[in-house]
Amino acid sequence: MFGDFIAVVTLTPFFGAVLIGWILSVSVHEFCHALVAYWGGDRSVRERGYLSLNPLTYIDPFTSILLPCIFLFMGGVPLPGGAVMIDRSSLRSRFWESAVAAAGPLANILLFIVIAAILHVTGWADRALTAEQPMWVRLLGVLAVLQVFATLINLLPIPPLDGFGIIEPFFDHETRMRFSQPQFRSMGFFVLVILFFSSGMMEKFQQIIDVVMTWCDLPFELTWRNFNIAFFGSSG
Repeated sequence: MFGDFIAVVTLTPFFGAVLIGWILSVSVHEFCHALVAYWGGDRSVRERGYLSLNPLTYIDPFTSILLPCIFLFMGGVPLPGGAVMIDRSSLRSRFWESAVAAAGPLANILLFIVIAAILHVTGWADRALTAEQPMWVRLLGVLAVLQVFATLINLLPIPPLDGFGIIEPFFDHETRMRFSQPQFRSMGFFVLVILFFSSGMMEKFQQIIDVVMTWCDLPFELTWRNFNIAFFGSSG
């Protein structure tokens, strides 16, 4: 599972389908950031075109292109991310700043709930071991894992992740100015890369995801097995 992240990604049509599904979920994640920012007083998100689910709107040179390529060449999972420019000075309070940051992980949680509900309503959560799974079922199984993984990653209190954005508004002005410097943001991405390829960290994430999947009655054959097939060409 996550112990296999230091492996060569297998480029297959199934991986392509997962990548498309992930890009769409990133769009939902970023859209929710923009929507809450709009509710909180930032009208610039509408002018910049963020109030849409168009993935091209959220492309960021670093998180959408450079960072995934680094992960790919290092043998990891090249999942792209997006970005939304928020005018924090337009937000009505610190609460709204925190809410804007929290909206992204909340979107991933809601997507996971929707995916889990579909798999249960259609009966595939119970038939995963006994019947051949169609492509859309396998795809939803992988996306279920990725939504929980994305939530855990984004809630880390590391700049510029959402977890840090949730607590940052409540720091004093001097501390906020210090953390807003580019070097702190760059350092945050460096720390994230180290954590991403830390087997201990990934094992903890795996354990948490296992608990979530068990609690939601989503079996290994539907989630982790398809995850491993999608990214590494193996069901192990």
